Amino acid sequence: QAHPEESGGGLVQPGESLRLSCTVSGRLFGSYVMGWFRQAPGKEREFVAAISQSGGRTSYEDSVKGRFTISRDNAKNTMYLQMNSLKPEDTAVYYCSRDGSFEAVVAGTAYYWGQGTQVTVSS
Repeated sequence: QAHPEESGGGLVQPGESLRLSCTVSGRLFGSYVMGWFRQAPGKEREFVAAISQSGGRTSYEDSVKGRFTISRDNAKNTMYLQMNSLKPEDTAVYYCSRDGSFEAVVAGTAYYWGQGTQVTVSS
């Protein structure tokens, strides 16, 4: 019952970058499909990106493709979301999730979720 923990959020101006991190304690990190979702005020939770256990398969929401990069370092029990060219519409709480199924993570039905980290993009 190890829940993910997100970090790296903050306040940046449009066009700037942030790197989010997500860690899961224990010895089974490499067995988890990992993903990122975000939720802006008054809006539904939105899929951002997902990555397979070994990192060989990734998926991105269209609006972030080419700007965001998901990656993982299983030796460090850490997943990353590099966010470049940030826009005001990227403002949201970003949540990390894990599951054994790639499809479940992409669909937002992953069983385990973190507390979230706030990303604010504003002038």
